[in-house]
Amino acid sequence: MQPRQRRVGLDTALFVGVLLALLILVVLPLGMVILQGVFPQLSLGLWEGLFSHWPGVLEDPYFLEALTNTLMLGLAVSTLSLGLALPLAYARGLYQVPGAFWWDLLILIPFMLPPYVGAMAWTFTLQPGGYSSQLLGVSAQGLLFSFPGIVLVMSLHLFPLIYFALSRTLSAIGWRYVDAARVCGASMTESAWRIVLPLSLPAVVASLLMVFSLAIEEYGTPSILGRPSQFLVLVTRIEEKMAEWPIDLAGAAFLSSVLLLLALVAYALHHWINTHHSHASTLGKYGALSAMPLSPKAKTLVLLGFGLVTVCAVVLPLAAMLLTAFSQTLSGGLAWSNMGFRHFAVIVSNEGGALSALMTSWGLAGLTALIAGMLGVATAFIAVRSPWRSRVAVDALSGLPNAMPGMVLAVGLILLWNRSWWPFPIYGTSAVLLFAYVCLLLPYPVRYVSTALRQISINLDGAARVSGANSGQVLWYILTPMVAPHLLISMMLVFAIASRELVASVMLAPPGLSTVSTHIFNQFAQGSPNEGMALAVVAVGLSTALLVLLNQWAPSK
Repeated sequence: MQPRQRRVGLDTALFVGVLLALLILVVLPLGMVILQGVFPQLSLGLWEGLFSHWPGVLEDPYFLEALTNTLMLGLAVSTLSLGLALPLAYARGLYQVPGAFWWDLLILIPFMLPPYVGAMAWTFTLQPGGYSSQLLGVSAQGLLFSFPGIVLVMSLHLFPLIYFALSRTLSAIGWRYVDAARVCGASMTESAWRIVLPLSLPAVVASLLMVFSLAIEEYGTPSILGRPSQFLVLVTRIEEKMAEWPIDLAGAAFLSSVLLLLALVAYALHHWINTHHSHASTLGKYGALSAMPLSPKAKTLVLLGFGLVTVCAVVLPLAAMLLTAFSQTLSGGLAWSNMGFRHFAVIVSNEGGALSALMTSWGLAGLTALIAGMLGVATAFIAVRSPWRSRVAVDALSGLPNAMPGMVLAVGLILLWNRSWWPFPIYGTSAVLLFAYVCLLLPYPVRYVSTALRQISINLDGAARVSGANSGQVLWYILTPMVAPHLLISMMLVFAIASRELVASVMLAPPGLSTVSTHIFNQFAQGSPNEGMALAVVAVGLSTALLVLLNQWAPSK
């Protein structure tokens, strides 16, 4: 074989390999959800009854209730998250806020906490006999286990997304455009309305859509806080159809299709805004240099606002987590005699399987980071550097998991791999969890590496190819070492998220296998919250340590 033919063959093999991996990880599970929703007998191997079960599902009063609640929850969480983030982001982006770096670090913490852990922390705080009742004589169980309570808890978890997106946008805009408009005779209000608002609006809308997508697919908080008040959403309804006998695969697939459609619409709008309605707002200098000082009164108000939000979003949940983890028993209350390290000792001694669950999660997370990193590099290379027109399809497939709720993917993997005709077992083993984690988290390394590749001159590829290198050699020997810092960051992020993923773990974990998230969730359900919260403290500590490492590895440019 001639060198050129061999090079073309290896290039084609790399492309086909990546495309095949994306088809298995993304397309097949998604396709099974859609097909099962259309053909209700597909799980029995029958292509019959096209749309026959739709009238029954649509007439089910729980469907309309769950759909309405899901939309209401997404809209309400987005609105409240914007209300929490907007004043803080405005102050952070345009003014010199004292201790800005530390406020940013504190506001990042809520997004690091698993949502279900935060929900349980608020339960221990506000329930009758909880920490607020013991310290202040106040409880708010009626508020917590209600629609407003669910919205509040979820908003305190998700508002950092809007805060960071908007504050960075406003920081890039700065005051220079407003100053130029003022010189031309515009008033302060007119300058803000006609300059600052249009420049920042795309970031606001895009982050709102992201929050909406995350809110409608969240399982832990609606499950913990919504079930006592019978507040059903699509994700909890899907879980019920898959967990209660008789199992309704067709109904679960139909509801999953509806949830997927909502997420895809939000993702499509988010993508459209980012590509068609973004504005250049920098002139070669970082906008934060033009931040204005605050007056003494304004400084007091700003610090009060940051302090109030961080107390509610960070201090109270973390305090509840630590108090629960160190308490011998919940009934013992807040007393020094009731504090100790017993539950952490239980974890170390592996009583109840906590340490095994931690090791299992770390092992799966490590494999996920490795596989997603390798596949992410190859996918990003094809999406950014390959000459094939179909690279657009590869890029789209790699980003599709961003719009795929974890519950939908779990249903798709069950429908796909729970088949007797597969020559090797996938469903019912830890491999199905690995498939789910890699699929859900693949977009992180793809996006990080794609961004880095776009900053590297393509002339390097051309020089290597002139010397006879194929795509694999260009990728391995030239580009991968150059994008290694970005790849390591994405892999650590994948590890941190995979080690505490809940939805896919609850739906797909085989009998006898526990992960951190399923063990904590089961401890809460079985009345052993202290041990569950102790394991949560360990898991969150690991995520924090990884973020510190990520900051150390972050590229300087």
